Amino acid sequence: MAINFDSALGIHADALTLRARRAEVIANNIANADTPNFKARDIDFRAVLSGAMDGQQSPLKMAVTQDGHKQQLADPDFAADLMFRNPLQPAVDGNTVEVQEEMARYTDNALRYQASFEFLNSKFSGLRKAVKGE
Repeated sequence: MAINFDSALGIHADALTLRARRAEVIANNIANADTPNFKARDIDFRAVLSGAMDGQQSPLKMAVTQDGHKQQLADPDFAADLMFRNPLQPAVDGNTVEVQEEMARYTDNALRYQASFEFLNSKFSGLRKAVKGE
């Protein structure tokens, strides 16, 4: 019987990819903290992942037009699909990045990324043991 990685790993590989994409978006927000009129963006992780778990087409899912295309939950190239963040205290120059909030979100996302990575690592270890017959 062949191992189907999609069923063995479930949504966790996609969650890891989505966390990496979210880290890119948050890092971009932090990098533009001093840019006038820059609007902070984010990915609604829960909404995207729950849409993928329900089997629904999420707003950040790419359309696959050929067999070689890989399904992804989020693509930062589709900037229109990212959500704008509402600041707690808007800046005078129109920038909506709140550096302390972004750093906290980035740290939380990094910890969750590491947890997802450790979970996937344990799944692969279990699969490796199963293949070896241990």
